[in-house]
Amino acid sequence: MVSRSTGSSLEISEEDKRLLEALQEGIPLEPRPFKRLGKRLGMEEGEVLERVKRLKEKGIIRRLGGVFNSRKMGFVGVLCAAKVPEYKIQQFVEVVNSFPQVTHNYYRKALYNIWFTITAESRGKVNKIVKEIEEKTGIEVRTFPATKVYKLRVVFPFD
Repeated sequence: MVSRSTGSSLEISEEDKRLLEALQEGIPLEPRPFKRLGKRLGMEEGEVLERVKRLKEKGIIRRLGGVFNSRKMGFVGVLCAAKVPEYKIQQFVEVVNSFPQVTHNYYRKALYNIWFTITAESRGKVNKIVKEIEEKTGIEVRTFPATKVYKLRVVFPFD
């Protein structure tokens, strides 16, 4: 389901903030990455794992995963937007989310209210996915191909 920002904030400890910053910088690729993170943060491995589990259960951490430079791997990225009537949002988003090439989507209070990205092996594959979404939903999808990378890495500080 598309997420709608509520604007509310959750109270988290200073240790959790330090952990969240460290996780954004990357997880070491080794047999016990949380032990290494813990050592860097002055925590035991078990404490790091417990904190990550709790932050995930609270929804503060959505997922942990790798970020790859899809362009260097030969993939094409496209930002998409659609004007979706309120009563069709759920159905539209279910169709969009059914494609593994859709990396994420957003709801915005605007004329074009559903935004999502598609990353696929070719522009032709992207066009095929967009056409299929339009056929299944009856809603036109506008595409904005990525021509330049503006953000390579973002870390949100908690200070």
